Amino acid sequence: MVEERMTLSPVTPDFAKALRTVLPQNVFRDPEPRYLEEPRGRYTGQAGLVVAPGNVQDVATLVRAAAKARVAIVPYGGGTGLVGGQTAQDLPAPMILSLERMAAIRTVHPLENVLISEAGAVLATVQSAAQAANRLFPLSLAAEGTASIGGNLATNAGGVNVLRYGNARDLCLGLEAVLPNGEIWNGLKRLRKDNAGYDLRDLLIGSEGTLGIITAAALRLAPIPAEQGTAVFHVNDPKAALDLLALTRDHVGEGVSAFELIHRQGFDFLTETLPNIRKPFAKSPEWCALIDLGLPRGLPAPAAFENLFEAAVAKGLSQDAIIAQSETQRADLWAVREHIPEANRRIGSISSHDISIPISTIPEFIAKAPQVLEKIGQFRINCFGHVGDGNLHYNVFPMPGRTRADHDADRPAIKKAVHDLVHAFDGSVAAEHGVGRLKVEDLESYSDPTYLAAMRALKTALDPNGIMNPGVILR
Repeated sequence: MVEERMTLSPVTPDFAKALRTVLPQNVFRDPEPRYLEEPRGRYTGQAGLVVAPGNVQDVATLVRAAAKARVAIVPYGGGTGLVGGQTAQDLPAPMILSLERMAAIRTVHPLENVLISEAGAVLATVQSAAQAANRLFPLSLAAEGTASIGGNLATNAGGVNVLRYGNARDLCLGLEAVLPNGEIWNGLKRLRKDNAGYDLRDLLIGSEGTLGIITAAALRLAPIPAEQGTAVFHVNDPKAALDLLALTRDHVGEGVSAFELIHRQGFDFLTETLPNIRKPFAKSPEWCALIDLGLPRGLPAPAAFENLFEAAVAKGLSQDAIIAQSETQRADLWAVREHIPEANRRIGSISSHDISIPISTIPEFIAKAPQVLEKIGQFRINCFGHVGDGNLHYNVFPMPGRTRADHDADRPAIKKAVHDLVHAFDGSVAAEHGVGRLKVEDLESYSDPTYLAAMRALKTALDPNGIMNPGVILR
């Protein structure tokens, strides 16, 4: 609210000077553009001060100073968030606190399947450290080369392997964090069972930096599947894809690591913008399913896929499939899925929607949504995503020859139409990217008032000065 925002103070020269007397000079950074931008270009932030502490004690010092001076703090991870949580353009000049220097892998415990990482470590680095110990850290998403593990936890990131391994929350056993009063919470436990009171870990995960700053995490690892494989199946429609998912589980149980739905429009956008990406079919099907398996030793994935394809054909669910016979072919199939977001970015969406709906209702939603949008205008729709966990990326694009700028006036109506339909299906308009600043109004529109009141009570209790990422999640 405006009254709350007015109680915050900007970073002043005296505030910055006082910090420079107690912290090493390498903590301070120039306000480079990367700290003030976000990937979709919808927000441009500002900064009174940019700091990159090297340890949790320095984080605590910075937070205590900000709390005393009522200076807003905007935590910054890898900068890959898509809902504006890492930028602040309407606050008194805030302190941007980057975790980039806190990037160490502290310890790995292969016997326990646990890895302890600092929050600034890039997700790909965590994956590599796990692999070096012959283990798997299964969180996997398109931005894993730049996204930080702290940001992944702060947004409860999902990705392609949620179907088997869960969200970031499911992959975290304990946290180290600095709370809004500057106190350090040492919660880096490696326990699977710990029911000693309220779960502060789960409260901080997904809070997008509004309740504290995650500085390190104890992460859950998994064995590397002995047999791995990938295939893409041409399916008749989204209902056939869901039936294929059920059939796949009947064949391999929990060996399904990922199950992605891809629409023909995604292939067309790749052809238009990234022609060097090899597409699996000579003629792109209307719908297909990309499936990844991780199986025990002695169960070769190609053979499992061949049996699955025979069963799918017999049930009328699929007409064609490409089964990877090598790691190179696996990489080629996944490259298609991983480059669809980049192709979308190059086309330029009018409105992008990260939504989640009950899995069994996906076909009905996909059928109804275009009918709703037709009342607004003519658009291209690229619907794809993690159908195995109900998370769709439902993105609306201009027709050929037009740009998203031509539809600036349509964007609010498009967003409302899609989100109203999601709400009618008892879904969520914030599936895996979080709320940030982009979806604050949506949260107010579609959430239960009791839920909102409880969140405000928690925010007020933990952050009474309102300094932690103001304007994110709650207005």
